[in-house]
Amino acid sequence: MTSRRSFIKKSLFLTAGGLFADAGLSAPASAMQPPPDIFDAEVLDMEFWVKPRVIEVVRPASGERARLLYWKDGEVIDSAYQQLCHLLRDVNGGGKTAPMDPNLLETMWGTQAFVARYGITAPLEILSGYRTPESNQRLREQGVPAARKSLHMDGKAADIRVPHLDAIVLGGLVRSFRQGGVGFYYRSDARGGWIHADTGLQRTWKG
Repeated sequence: MTSRRSFIKKSLFLTAGGLFADAGLSAPASAMQPPPDIFDAEVLDMEFWVKPRVIEVVRPASGERARLLYWKDGEVIDSAYQQLCHLLRDVNGGGKTAPMDPNLLETMWGTQAFVARYGITAPLEILSGYRTPESNQRLREQGVPAARKSLHMDGKAADIRVPHLDAIVLGGLVRSFRQGGVGFYYRSDARGGWIHADTGLQRTWKG
């Protein structure tokens, strides 16, 4: 029987070749829960964790794009961190910024760096980062899925997407970091769904 790890790896290879989305493949229910050791030494060597960390992101709502070296020699580079906080600002709430949880950035970088090993080098799309309480409430009133005590308001959550990468695969990778909550938001449009990642309690849900 094909293991769930093998399914995720196969999905990444197919996506890299443009086949996953085009063929309309869907993941079996058993693939929803990737093994907790998907990021163990068998898959990632020590070099992965100690090399300089460069993250490439795009903010569709503002059209901004950046490729930043934000971590090197065990330290976060403050200027790059400040730029990332700016990119993750509340674009719908007056452009207000807040300090973002560095662990959230680690999850975002690790996910992007992992799929890059399979030839998927598209920027990480940030659909939502920090939200002011007022902005979060407006979303709730508009019927957008937003928790009353959303971690977006604490700088501990982001809604992300990798173009042409199936949401099940992306969410499985994010979940494997075991850094917090992962929400799977599926959509049938051409761009697909997105993944909510946060650094709160470890949990998963479908939106």
